[in-house]
Amino acid sequence: MEEEIKEALQNNEQNLAVEKINAFLEELNNISLNITVTRECGSGKSTFVNAFRGIKNGDEGAAPTGCVETTTEVTAYHHPNYPNVVLWDLPGIGTTNWHPPGFRADKYLDNVGLDKFDFFIIISATRFTENNVKLAREIQKMKKKFYFVRCKIDSDLYNEEQDFKTKFDREKTLMEIRQNCIQNLKAEGLTSPEVFLVSSFKLGKFDFPLLQKTLERQIPRHKRDALLFAMPTINSEIITKKKEVFQSSIKYHALVSAAIAAVPVPDLSFAVDLTLLLRVLKEYILELGLDKSSLERLAASSDVPYDDLRSVIKSPLAAEKITCELILKALTALAGTAVLMAAEEGSRFIPIFGIPVAMGLSFTTTYRALNHFLDVLAEDAQRVFIKALGVDTSV
Repeated sequence: MEEEIKEALQNNEQNLAVEKINAFLEELNNISLNITVTRECGSGKSTFVNAFRGIKNGDEGAAPTGCVETTTEVTAYHHPNYPNVVLWDLPGIGTTNWHPPGFRADKYLDNVGLDKFDFFIIISATRFTENNVKLAREIQKMKKKFYFVRCKIDSDLYNEEQDFKTKFDREKTLMEIRQNCIQNLKAEGLTSPEVFLVSSFKLGKFDFPLLQKTLERQIPRHKRDALLFAMPTINSEIITKKKEVFQSSIKYHALVSAAIAAVPVPDLSFAVDLTLLLRVLKEYILELGLDKSSLERLAASSDVPYDDLRSVIKSPLAAEKITCELILKALTALAGTAVLMAAEEGSRFIPIFGIPVAMGLSFTTTYRALNHFLDVLAEDAQRVFIKALGVDTSV
């Protein structure tokens, strides 16, 4: 794709170059990821589905929760910010209207349509059963990935602590729960099972970070970015990885800017560049969790007031409403950028050499500006994350 873009630019086919670049970026943004979550009744699956998508139980679009079976048919829950990422909530194993006594995992998978799913998460709140193992074997036959997740681990620890008081050993208890789950799965004939201990209310603790890294390592490379952006920000490493993904795309945005600069129309390149920056920066702000809705959700989940989270944000771009005027002000404040912009506009009308010079200046300006703004916004995201953890960021 990159060679095709370069060839179009070298042949002065600016429209074709812009079309190819935009198609490439659109393809990256629309990679689908279909995650299936299934479990036996009462395991906290719906809470897990909601937490994975970064929303609370009871929010608009949340999976319904309750102490009785709430899922009776296959239900798709799209990520609120990334609709191409879908968590499929399947009727729990043991739901009688789906599979009465004599459960057959192969028929269960036929009913739900296995082929469209990228991987399976099999959840339990207690021990994994024979039905879980049957399901895992059928998934394995289809060469799909599956992961065992033991939910409600925070409740287990709390109950254990109440029972044993001073004798309570947190790490020993976690190890015993994990080993018990693994032994049960082995007893059912599954070799080398991996079990992740998770609290849907405290995703940053226990094994959810390990689950996230395992998924990232094992899913196809072209789907990893979709997973990364859909995952809740549970540690600062995720912010860093998101920044790296954004950085890898900056050159393509800069190439669009360069292609537009080749058109000898006064102020066209400047207007397009502002629109381009507005679109890209909105994406940065949303996906780094600096928009108002994300900050409000973080405030609710962390018990840190919204205004306190906002107080550590330094960039004026992470405002409640970003505009072209705001971007222009930030650009002129960036050392040397105003000079580059003026030089680009003037050079475009120089015979023979003017267009190539304008293209180079436009590429440099956009590339430099996006890298700078991304650095600043990523630093803000790190400060917000630290503040949400209750750590003083004033020093």
